Formats: sequence, C-alpha cells, structure tokens
Amino acid sequence: MDTPTSSRLQREWSPPLPDAAEFEHTMIATPGLRTHVASIGEGEPVVLLHGFPMHWWQWRLIAPIIAAEGYRVICPDLRGSGWTEADDPRFGPESQLDDVVAVLDALGIGAARFLCHDMGAISGMQLAYRNPERVRAIVQVAVPPGFMEFSPRVMPAFAHMPALLMHRAGSSLRYLFGSRYAAKPMTDETVEAYLRVHERPEIERAVTALYRGMVIPVSRRLMGGVYKRMRLRPPMLCVFGSEDGPFAEPTVRRICRNRGQHADRFELAFVDDGAHFLTDDQPREVARLALDWFARTT
Repeated sequence: MDTPTSSRLQREWSPPLPDAAEFEHTMIATPGLRTHVASIGEGEPVVLLHGFPMHWWQWRLIAPIIAAEGYRVICPDLRGSGWTEADDPRFGPESQLDDVVAVLDALGIGAARFLCHDMGAISGMQLAYRNPERVRAIVQVAVPPGFMEFSPRVMPAFAHMPALLMHRAGSSLRYLFGSRYAAKPMTDETVEAYLRVHERPEIERAVTALYRGMVIPVSRRLMGGVYKRMRLRPPMLCVFGSEDGPFAEPTVRRICRNRGQHADRFELAFVDDGAHFLTDDQPREVARLALDWFARTT
C-alpha cells in the first residue's frame, strides 16, 4: 500500500483513534487533501465508504470478515470526517467523489469493489455512473439507487436534513444514533467513538458545509431524475434493514420497479432486525451479503 504519496506515520492521532485490532493507518497525500485510510488484509481491493456522522471505524466489525476472504479492505475517512485533513473547507456536489478517485489513483488501484453506506453511498453511486470502469461491483446500504422513482413515502428519510443544515458548532449529534435510525441501541462507548472526532474544529464546521454543498445538491439531482437519464453499468446490490421505515420493503420494491430500464444488473436485499445504521445493527449479515455479491459478480 505504500506509494510515493503515502506513508505510515508514527504520530499521535488527535483525538486518539478508536480501538480496532489489526488495522493499518496511513495518510494519503493528494492535492489539497490528506486522507486518513485504515486498511486490513491482502488481495484484491475492496473500498468501504462510511456514512455520516461516522468514519472508518464504522467498518471495524465488517472489514475483518471481508479481509478474511482474501481481500485488501481500504476504509478512507471521507472529506469532512474522521482524521482526514482538507486545505479547503468548502464542498461541491462531487468533492468526495473526486477525493475517492484521487486516493484510488495514489494507491495505484484501477478498479475496485465497493461497499458504501449513507453519505458514502453518494460517492460510490456517483463513481459508478461517472467512472464505471473503476467499479467492479458495488453494494449500497440504506440508500436507494440513483434511478429510484420518487415517492412521498421516502420523504421521512430526509427529516434530519433541516437540523443538519442549521447545525451549530458544539451542538450534539447524538440524536442521530437513536431508535429512529438504529434497531439495536448503541452503547455510549460506541456513540462516543463515532463522535469524539468532532473535537476537531474543522470536522464540526464541516457538518453544514457538507449538507449545503454536497448532500442537498445531490438529493435534488435524485429527485430531478438526473440519474434516471443515465445507465448504471456496474452491478449494484442495494441492502436495507427491515426496520428502516422510509425504506420498507414494499416501498423500495416500488421505487425500484423499473430497474431493467436503468441498470445492467441490479438486485435488492433486506435484512431483519436492522434499520438505517444497518452496519452496526447487523454487521455479519452486511458482510455476508457483500461477499456473496462480490463472488457472484466476478
């Protein structure tokens, strides 16, 4: 994984990284950005893109399972999250997409498999449409495909956005880990491990910039049918939890009913006893579904 643009650093991470055995931690330098990457395993690359307000540690239970099957699992902290450092605090609709491509290039990865959740699914989906040759297969968790049909039933999925658009530095984000989004209660230690990094002022300031500059514009593209006018070439599996209210199975099947018109290969999967934060609710099942999809789309 070492390249001229990366180095394993003997450094004090501030705040300290949460515990996760066997991961290697690297800073990847690209123009205007220093991306923290946690990785584990050896073999063909699988890139895991985290959701909000999370970071690489979201994959602590999933990455080792995938790595055990002979993959090199690469978990970057996306711009505005975790321990990644950006020179420019602004966001555009494709900022994180461009960052992911830059990291792939720095690591010499031409194409990879992807497992993405929430905010990370935005970048994964954008990459699948814009640069399909870079995506061997993609698993998208808790987010519908770009070609979804709009339905009022999915509107509650956006209910958190006004508060995040108006987020004030120092305000707690703990409410995002409540029963509305997680089927199984998260411990205080788990929530703290996700949110401790917001002690970094630049991460706190990135919350509104992220939503105003990237999430809202991309949501408008989705609702405006931009991606419905494009063809999804890489094979995509979308996975949802059975308790993710806005994306209940009947709703998801309805908004994806025209998949054949928009995608070369697309499937859906639903996991019992899971909600939006499915990677914490059912990590082993998410890993199993991803590995199965990667094997079936080789």
